[in-house]
Amino acid sequence: QMQLVESGGGLVQAGGSLRISCEFSGRAFVSYAMGWFRRAPGKEREFVAGISRGSENTHYANSVKGRFTIARDNAKSTVYLQMNNLKPEDTAIYYCACGPQVAAMARDRPVINAWGQGTHVTVSP
Repeated sequence: QMQLVESGGGLVQAGGSLRISCEFSGRAFVSYAMGWFRRAPGKEREFVAGISRGSENTHYANSVKGRFTIARDNAKSTVYLQMNNLKPEDTAIYYCACGPQVAAMARDRPVINAWGQGTHVTVSP
């Protein structure tokens, strides 16, 4: 049984940076592509970023390109999301997820094997 546990959320001012992490356990981490999603207040959950098993491919939502960077450390079974130049519209609950492929996770109906419980990120004006 897989477990994904996010950490590192918090309150930050607009223009600031934050790094959130997701620790994976229960299966072989390298067997899965990893991704970050978010749900803003009053909105549906959306794809933010994804990374392939060996980090050779990454994919970002247009709204975060150039500001967010996804990375993974297979030795630590951990995936990270470095968020720079944060904006108030980035305020959301951020969820970690694992899936078969980045492309499948980025679809309108994402293919997901497991979700984390989420971590709150609040960006003040």
